[in-house]
Amino acid sequence: MTERPEGQTGPRKSGPRVDRPWKVILYNDDVHKFEDVVRQVRKATGFSLLRAMEITYVAHNVGEAVVYEGAFIDCVQVADELRKAGLSARIFG
Repeated sequence: MTERPEGQTGPRKSGPRVDRPWKVILYNDDVHKFEDVVRQVRKATGFSLLRAMEITYVAHNVGEAVVYEGAFIDCVQVADELRKAGLSARIFG
């Protein structure tokens, strides 16, 4: 019987884990108007006007903001929608 290092329960899988929480990050740019970004955040996420404005405000002033947190597939859809509008977005997990 082969012994495994302590704490290791099985073979290690490589690649992204889709079962953990993921985040979509929106980056600020000097191309899009504030109102346009708010509109696209609402379209991509379904958030209220106020929530979309808060996210856009953070991205504008800090340089980036978490737009959405959730399952990997949902994050892909949100990020794709933002990118279709020409916004810079990235998924982190």
